[in-house]
Amino acid sequence: MSSDTRDRILDALETVLLERGSAQLTLDNVAAAAGVSKGGLLYHFKSKDALLVGLVHRLGERARAQLDEARASGTPISAWYLQTPDPTTQTDAVELALYRSLLATMRTIDASTGNEPDEVQRALDAVMASWSDDLETEVSDPVRADTIRLVGDGVYLRALLGLPQIEPARYRAVVERLTEH
Repeated sequence: MSSDTRDRILDALETVLLERGSAQLTLDNVAAAAGVSKGGLLYHFKSKDALLVGLVHRLGERARAQLDEARASGTPISAWYLQTPDPTTQTDAVELALYRSLLATMRTIDASTGNEPDEVQRALDAVMASWSDDLETEVSDPVRADTIRLVGDGVYLRALLGLPQIEPARYRAVVERLTEH
């Protein structure tokens, strides 16, 4: 089986989580949504937790690719982290994929089997820590780096929950204040 099949399985996992919820997350449902046999799914992911960890890793890969692209275009890490996601107007396929992965990943918290140690939580912690490390590399003041991270997390969480965003001009002023040197 190819990496295309692996991605198709992860896409199906996202679909199950986003459209049906974590209560409907079974290996059978994901395999059916991906158009593979359960054995085909298990070839790539040995368990439900392994499947969820795969989703978290893909989130990290997508975020890293987007961050690398932003860096290549001269966008500071802090500005990338403070971007405002808007899935209703977003036309960038890369950003939409990241948004979808993050939303689905948030729903994995309730979906893991609860085995100790929690592989899903460790994978998510590693992704989030890498984002914090990147900010701390760019921003010399650790308190300002934490503030940027917390504001960025909050803005993204509001978008994920479908809550109204801060008025754009005011948010631009927030970003300018946080990113000024």
